Amino acid sequence: MIQLPFTLTEKPDPETQERGRLLFAGETNFVKGVVAMSGLPPADRMEICFAGRSNVGKSSLINALTGRKGLARASNTPGRTQEINFFTAGDKHYLVDLPGYGYANAPLPVVEKWQTLLKKYLSGRQTLRRAFVLIDTRHGIKKVDEEIMALLDAAAVTFQCVMTKADKIKIAECQKVIDKTRVSLAKHPAAFPEIVLTSSEKGDGIPTLRSIIAGLV
Repeated sequence: MIQLPFTLTEKPDPETQERGRLLFAGETNFVKGVVAMSGLPPADRMEICFAGRSNVGKSSLINALTGRKGLARASNTPGRTQEINFFTAGDKHYLVDLPGYGYANAPLPVVEKWQTLLKKYLSGRQTLRRAFVLIDTRHGIKKVDEEIMALLDAAAVTFQCVMTKADKIKIAECQKVIDKTRVSLAKHPAAFPEIVLTSSEKGDGIPTLRSIIAGLV
């Protein structure tokens, strides 16, 4: 049997963890919300983006990473966010919060418009170093996640799976979802071969994710 490479990312060593902490210890500011490619900020720094189904916990994860509870605002209505939101992290990184996909409480033409914007951004932003695809640990990978992953494959954008809300599920069930996720990821050539298991509420995996971002060049 072929051993799948998608293991859980190990906790970083103290030096690497400190580098990640320092990246997010400085100011993190909202730059702008973008509704068209023409509105993107200058491509003058490294970008990492967060993609995921509506209500997967993107805003909570960004807030946990930056240590600022109100930086990324979570809507009470899944799918309400229709912009690509840019934040600075230090003086060399953009954090990019992409619109949630999967379902939305919005007219179909509006949904189609921001889905088109999402696809254009993922396939055409040269400074994008990595996409973090968020998967709710309670539910695993869905068809819409596979579609985004296939788009990232086609665009040759490396993506890494981040499992969210890991504290909301029992350990045995969590392992089953992780195993299924590994099988799904093995089909995608752009998938980075490590999975990050997180809980924004408890802080699990947050130092690890900070370290990964800080280590990208």
